[in-house]
Amino acid sequence: MPKITGRCLCGAVHYESDAEPVMVAACHCTTCQKNTGSAFSLNVVMPTGSVTIHGDSLKTYAEQADDAAEPFYRSFCTQCGSPITGQGAAYPGIMFIKAGTLDDPSWVKPDMHLWCSEKQPWLQIVDTGKQCQAGPE
Repeated sequence: MPKITGRCLCGAVHYESDAEPVMVAACHCTTCQKNTGSAFSLNVVMPTGSVTIHGDSLKTYAEQADDAAEPFYRSFCTQCGSPITGQGAAYPGIMFIKAGTLDDPSWVKPDMHLWCSEKQPWLQIVDTGKQCQAGPE
């Protein structure tokens, strides 16, 4: 696979990686719905430390869920608000890149759908990715 590159809407934050993605996951949890303003979040899962992020407009929000011991960190561009990455202790060794920020998202197809129990009732999953009712099983 060629180098992965991407950027926020305004271009103030951009990133690159030569690493192979671990997987592509669509998360349907209500938190991801709120974070993206959409029915789900499509994420390219990458090894932690394999992505170089450039730009000084990146801010990180520490989301503390009621049922989580550690926060989940969501990074976004302070200029345009585009969500860029996510990572947390509950997911050791990996980070999530929002697929919509990729320069070339044409290859992206979900390997897995997470939190299908919280997906919007009108949404029908038609691809062949594994469907989990909660987090990764």
